[in-house]
Amino acid sequence: MHEALAAMVRACDQALDGRSLDRSVEIVGRGSLASRFPVTALAVASIASAGAALRDLCEEAPAPRPAVTVDRRLASFWFRSSVRPLGWTIPGPWDPIAGDYRCRDGWIRLHTNAPLHRAAAERVLGAHADKEAMARAVAPWGRSELEQAVVDAGGCAAEMRSITEWASHPQGQAVAAEPLVRRQTLPATTSGWHGRFDPARPLAGVRVLDLTRVLAGPVASRFLAGYGAEVLRIDPPLWEEPAVVAEVAVGKRLARLDLRSSAGQARLRELLRQADVLLLGYRADALDRLGFGPAERAAMAPDLVEVAIDAYGWSGPWAARRGFDSLVQMSSGIADAGMRWRHADKPHPLPVQALDHATGYLMAAAALRGVRQRRHGAIERSRLSLARTAKLLVDCEHLASDDEPLAAETDEDRAPDIERTGWGDARRLRPPLVIEGVPMRWDLPARPLGSDPAAFL
Repeated sequence: MHEALAAMVRACDQALDGRSLDRSVEIVGRGSLASRFPVTALAVASIASAGAALRDLCEEAPAPRPAVTVDRRLASFWFRSSVRPLGWTIPGPWDPIAGDYRCRDGWIRLHTNAPLHRAAAERVLGAHADKEAMARAVAPWGRSELEQAVVDAGGCAAEMRSITEWASHPQGQAVAAEPLVRRQTLPATTSGWHGRFDPARPLAGVRVLDLTRVLAGPVASRFLAGYGAEVLRIDPPLWEEPAVVAEVAVGKRLARLDLRSSAGQARLRELLRQADVLLLGYRADALDRLGFGPAERAAMAPDLVEVAIDAYGWSGPWAARRGFDSLVQMSSGIADAGMRWRHADKPHPLPVQALDHATGYLMAAAALRGVRQRRHGAIERSRLSLARTAKLLVDCEHLASDDEPLAAETDEDRAPDIERTGWGDARRLRPPLVIEGVPMRWDLPARPLGSDPAAFL
């Protein structure tokens, strides 16, 4: 096992209190995504963590310990996308003015995919129809000054910092002091676990309430749905993710609630009481303002397994800051290091949104551990962040990895089944994870957000 992969496996194992992943998960395949950082190693380690957690859950059944295998090539592909449309096209991922801009003293990234975030940027910089006009508006600004102005306006922006600059920044220091997965274990108020255990569908009967958006949380709930969990995803009335919904909505029921309304809040209370697992992607203070803070949730559903994610960590001055994978790459030094590695004249991100995907699989692993603990009379609540996953990747920057390029995708890499999505037929890549006797499969095709009522079956 290459140094970078071994280090990441150890870090994930320690964070999740696992059982020596490097000795219990077989890794097959060759090649890596081209990057300054060991991105494929991160993909393999995070998927292996979820697989090992599921294997540990399956061990409770009276059956032989199942073998777990991760294909590093397929893992790399899944970190980019898994769905292959047949005769239709997935929309592009970015708003017309989202992207990197040169300020007078460096670079900044504006994230404007959500209408509210674009409006915030335009309150600071003016409304512009294209990136050329926006670039002229950005050019006179200092990068730190503009970052703060956009954030203060309710938008999303990140100046490009170096790894050294981030390490000395108060938020970088706060993130460095946090564990990869922060876990809290409490005694359950009731004993045992409802439902029967099916070793072929180990999460059948587990209700997952998914309050997450692009992209890490939906990756986690997609994984859980693939092994039988009933996932109910809740979105606001007007929220859309056209570039990724076909990727991550498979296997889920998809509903909308207006949590600012009394009716929406009442329905959410009922769903929290009925759920076994809550995946939470709201900023640290967002649910508090709606009356669904940690204390309120504990009172409504004391035995709920919770796994929460944010962008910039759970402590420090940016604990409630909005953020996305691409912004964290800019803040944490990844885009700057990539630029230097490529000898480029502009920020160079990772080849895939690896922070999102890796954190998603670690969320799934934490949720699975929580389900296992619940069956033994304990409640586990976990917190992760994109910035802390970024630190794991940066810490392994100089370790030896597999530099052989990945072989190109072929038809053999795609599963034979046709998925009848809400946009047309498609095929998925074969799963990167294989657990003997426990197939990854989804009972529902991907469909548009809001396709279902806000209720568990």
